[in-house]
Amino acid sequence: MVTMQSNRSVAPAIDLIPNLKPPHKSLGFHRILVLIITFLAYASFHASRKPPSIVKSVLGPTIPVNSSSILLNSTLIESDLASNGTGWAPFNGPDGTQLLGKLDLAFLSAYSIGMYFAGHVGDRIDLRLFLVFGMMGSGVCTILFGLGYWLNLHFLWFFVSVQIVCGLLQSIGWPCVVAVVGNWFGKAKRGLIMGIWNSHTSVGNIIGSIIASGILELGWGWSFVVPGALVIFVGILVFLFLVVSPEDIGFGTSANEIELNAEVSPVEKLENTESEVAVLLEDEHLDSMAAIGFLEAWRLPGVAPFAFCLFFSKLVAYTFLYWLPFYIRHTAVAGVLLSDKTAGILSTIFDIGGVCGGILAGLISDLIDARAVTSVTFLLLSIPALVLYRAFGSISTVTNTCLMFLSGLLVNGPYSLITTAVAADLGTQSLIGGNSRALATVTAIIDGTGSVGAALGPLMAGYVSRRGWNSVFFMLILSIFFAALFLVRLVKTEIKEKLNEGRWFSNTQTSTV
Repeated sequence: MVTMQSNRSVAPAIDLIPNLKPPHKSLGFHRILVLIITFLAYASFHASRKPPSIVKSVLGPTIPVNSSSILLNSTLIESDLASNGTGWAPFNGPDGTQLLGKLDLAFLSAYSIGMYFAGHVGDRIDLRLFLVFGMMGSGVCTILFGLGYWLNLHFLWFFVSVQIVCGLLQSIGWPCVVAVVGNWFGKAKRGLIMGIWNSHTSVGNIIGSIIASGILELGWGWSFVVPGALVIFVGILVFLFLVVSPEDIGFGTSANEIELNAEVSPVEKLENTESEVAVLLEDEHLDSMAAIGFLEAWRLPGVAPFAFCLFFSKLVAYTFLYWLPFYIRHTAVAGVLLSDKTAGILSTIFDIGGVCGGILAGLISDLIDARAVTSVTFLLLSIPALVLYRAFGSISTVTNTCLMFLSGLLVNGPYSLITTAVAADLGTQSLIGGNSRALATVTAIIDGTGSVGAALGPLMAGYVSRRGWNSVFFMLILSIFFAALFLVRLVKTEIKEKLNEGRWFSNTQTSTV
């Protein structure tokens, strides 16, 4: 078996600039650099996923305006109704919402299938080059979708084909960035670190929403071309600067030494990483361990429950990702139908809440050392939050904004925690001897299973929305309930362990000092 280290090449910029190597730059510097580069990489991925949800109201059928949906009075902005009202064939017909749902299904189905293979391949080849390949390819596909505007293309097969290829290429991103970050950071404070780092998902959604909404008036094609170009640009930065593992630039290798020291003073060890001895992987493990098998990874404790929990969590999160701007555009807020641009920008509040939710979930899970308990708590609290948003979100812009923020915080909190800290924990657990080569495979299994739910959610919303938005919210609440149900056994186990060890009481005492 060829070792992981021999499969990697050093980033060109690191080779060309000697001052970027140790001892000129410390381990702490390179950790920060890795976090920034991987953050930008995945944020750009998500920015390029956002345009389809922003342009839905432009491509899709016109808004049915009648006395039962909204009162036509002086408060209604008629120009908003008229803007882009003709739609874009074939999505502007009576079955337009279903076709738009199928478009989402094409992307997300390919994404979920590709995820399983991407993680398996990522454990065996150069993660930097594999990630760059995915970024360049998905950028080209996103631009190609936008070119349909200028080429006046109205073929469903064209848009579906582009989305399928783009989904396969985008599936490369997540296993790669999580595996790289897992190589550089140990388990201490992993929940908080990855909670902050995983805000790239929401930050990318926000950037994509603002870009796509801001230039939508120029033509919907621009809403795809600019985010696509952004992914390609960031891909170049990744190629030049990303270092996959500490060993690649000459740092020592001592797998758990930093973790043992972190137990004495975790904050100090996290901030002061100047010591050349503080590293994350063991050479003997790196050289002797083969990448874990796909079925073997499924059998690891905790992988299946969290994977199926993420199936339903991601179903909810991605339904909001792809349909929230459309929902806001078609739902009167304080008696006013908002424009496509305003609805797209307003939808970013959900993602801002998601940023806070991811960080908060990571921090809480670190404090109580219980990932399942934290996830279930957020999931159960999100049910009343969605009920309130649906019932009272249309009263005013203020209530809509506050309830949307709360919903985003509670929905995205467990989604963020499971896809980052939980996946990293399970992929480096003691049962497999801390084998970091299993990390990309486990990450791909968990997020790949979640992505199946992500593919079904937007598709189902397209059909269910014809029965009314109350039905869509009921579907989302039911999905959250099932997500929590899959973690019940793990929650019981965590509570028993912590009560037996008396760790929650001691943690509470420490935090109050």
